[in-house]
Amino acid sequence: MTANKAQLPSVRIPRIIRLRYHPFVDHFKGFEKVEAVRAIFGPKTNEVLRKLKVEFFSSRWGFMGVSDEDGHLLVSTHYLRTGNRRDIYLDVVHELVHVRQFREGKELFADGFEYPDLPTEIEAYRTCIAEGRRLGMTDRELFDYLKVEWMDDKDVRRLARNVGVRPPPKRRRAAGRKR
Repeated sequence: MTANKAQLPSVRIPRIIRLRYHPFVDHFKGFEKVEAVRAIFGPKTNEVLRKLKVEFFSSRWGFMGVSDEDGHLLVSTHYLRTGNRRDIYLDVVHELVHVRQFREGKELFADGFEYPDLPTEIEAYRTCIAEGRRLGMTDRELFDYLKVEWMDDKDVRRLARNVGVRPPPKRRRAAGRKR
């Protein structure tokens, strides 16, 4: 019997689930006063943040992102609980750039680019890297901040160069033993 003709038991499977959204400003306080955020949205900062919705998800995978359907923020509650506070702050700034990009009609993940070369990612990372520098982070700390599980070292180094972070020297491999 093919998959199309298989008889399923008498069950109901919902196909459309109403998502629960929360106001950004109910959970993320004070971002409307952050100069980096004000630079992202300009005079519309307060209005944009008041209207911005957040969808929280409980998964060990992922950090945060922006919906490419309607531009709301997606945030992992696991990341909020376990992540480094400074990294979470920089990630919020990063994702707010994507919120603005979405509102401007930009395609967040344009075809033909690898992640370290995506124009939208470069802009978002440059914004949060500038904020990290304002906080006093070193190039080494900023380089470590750029590391995520979906990029290998070569990609992280490329992204670092694209956003103005000096990568640390590559580790030299130990010479192999001669037989």
